[in-house]
Amino acid sequence: MRYFLELSYKGTAYNGWQIQRNAPSVQGMIQQGLSALLRADTAVTGAGRTDTGVHAAYYVAHFDTETGLDDPGSFRYHLNALLPHDIAVHRVVRVADEAHARFDAVEREYRYYIRREKDPFTRDLSWQLYTDLDLGAMNEAAALLTGYDDFTSFAKLHSANKTNICHISHAGWTQEGAQSIFTVRADRFLRNMVRALVGTLVDVGRGRLDVDDFRRVVESRNLALSSGSAPAQGLFLTDIRYPDHILNHTIK
Repeated sequence: MRYFLELSYKGTAYNGWQIQRNAPSVQGMIQQGLSALLRADTAVTGAGRTDTGVHAAYYVAHFDTETGLDDPGSFRYHLNALLPHDIAVHRVVRVADEAHARFDAVEREYRYYIRREKDPFTRDLSWQLYTDLDLGAMNEAAALLTGYDDFTSFAKLHSANKTNICHISHAGWTQEGAQSIFTVRADRFLRNMVRALVGTLVDVGRGRLDVDDFRRVVESRNLALSSGSAPAQGLFLTDIRYPDHILNHTIK
């Protein structure tokens, strides 16, 4: 029987989602908790990778068990008791046996947070960048992204991507008090893509690049022309969307 976990985590202490040799990972912590609770080695499959230090306000993973869970709510309570303070499971839901947390996802959303003033309480959760940024120019550049599908200019080298094609449905900046927030949605993302996009868009906001320069970076398909990646701690995976029947239909 297959179950989806809906969860969130603060990525500061982990080398990303995926299990690493001799390094802590979110996937590893959840597998340990599930295996202890189910009293059997239990693998968990996530919706995708997040890199070292990146957070997830919303994440989905699945696991299989031979026996059903009599009370998923109670199971969630006991699993949370076994997990560290920076990982929280919010829902455990029975799904069809063929449902897949990664391959059935149709859209993902990331947000990147830049804080424009010093704040000791958000240092692990934002890029604290004390400089003026032209959000109008940054939004003009970001709006170009929905017109392209090849993002080789923002793809980490040697990451074994089968393709660098992604379809971005939305990309834009908003301002909330001292925070500048970049929101981007796509069917898939390349490794390090969002951080590279943010770093390059910030250079537009600083005046180091103009909108036409940004367009040339995208069209070049050349990583060397993009700016340095934004720091990991400002990046959050905030949504993963599935066809309605995946999570909205409870199987008994």
